[in-house]
Amino acid sequence: MREYLFLFIIVVAGMGGDLCVSRAMKSVGEVHDFRPAAIFQFVLRATGAGWTWIGIGLMTLAFFALLAMLSFENVTFVVPVTALSYAAGPLGATLFLHERISRQRLLGVLIVCIGVTFVWLSKH
Repeated sequence: MREYLFLFIIVVAGMGGDLCVSRAMKSVGEVHDFRPAAIFQFVLRATGAGWTWIGIGLMTLAFFALLAMLSFENVTFVVPVTALSYAAGPLGATLFLHERISRQRLLGVLIVCIGVTFVWLSKH
């Protein structure tokens, strides 16, 4: 039961963190000037975006949940199963960032899900 809880936290918090940081970076804009002063200004703008900090907090939660899960499960199980976050990412990007996902990417997500299913079934 606890593996379900930690897997859920890892996937949802990790995906949520990625989405929040992506939203923050889209609002800040691209880096066009790579001089040190311009990069410093970019970093200040990025750290001033609230979504950046929400994303960092969620990623931190996902990281510590991963550490906790590794304390009672084998790494050969944990790492492949947490790849579900790669499958959840496009779903979240579609719903919250309104990104369009190509068929080729959806096929890739399906392949990842099949792989995770095989790893999960090998444990049980």
